[in-house]
Amino acid sequence: MPLLEISGLRKSFVSPDGAKHTVIDVPELSLAEKAQVALSGESGLGKTTFLNLIAGILKPDAGTIRLAGQEVSSLGESARDRLRATTLGYIFQTFNLLPAFTCLENVLLGMSFGPGADRTHAEALLKRVGLGDRLRHYPRQLSTGQQQRVAVARALANRPKLVLADEPTGNLDHANSRAALKLIREACAENGAALLLVSHDREVLGQFETVLDLATINRATKPMEATV
Repeated sequence: MPLLEISGLRKSFVSPDGAKHTVIDVPELSLAEKAQVALSGESGLGKTTFLNLIAGILKPDAGTIRLAGQEVSSLGESARDRLRATTLGYIFQTFNLLPAFTCLENVLLGMSFGPGADRTHAEALLKRVGLGDRLRHYPRQLSTGQQQRVAVARALANRPKLVLADEPTGNLDHANSRAALKLIREACAENGAALLLVSHDREVLGQFETVLDLATINRATKPMEATV
């Protein structure tokens, strides 16, 4: 059984002028356990919306999303939160680190939404991403590349089965981009997590054996910049 199964997924938004625009219309998609897949697509094609649907952050208008045997779209809000906390890791382009918390505290906080904080595991993850000497540093005291590493550690903190990565190298320079991508892929493999990474960067996409084109699998081709 695939780790992720999507069928007949649709999501629309209403624009300021009152018109309804379908952003996501994906007939089917599946992802195997421990697979690493890149999803390509330019801005406005719904990449972030698609990931947020998979994560249960957004509810679809129609269709099903089955993750690790559970039907995400049929769950209530609290059940979706629990599934997301225990089964999913999310790496955001803007990192979304809490500025008032240290590196270690950011990872521990992420754990608190799942099985519970595990300081030993959190420290081990931060050491794995090369931040063993930055545990008590705040985000403002880190470089952009180091902040991304904290985000990677946090995404893996609850031992997820699937990691979603939304343009994770978009805010990094060339050298840090290559290093971050290598780290994300290695860390997912080491932790037995599947990876679904979206990007429009050809160099990033070229590192993956399997690349899906969102414009091909998504029948809704009209971009809506304000929602993605």
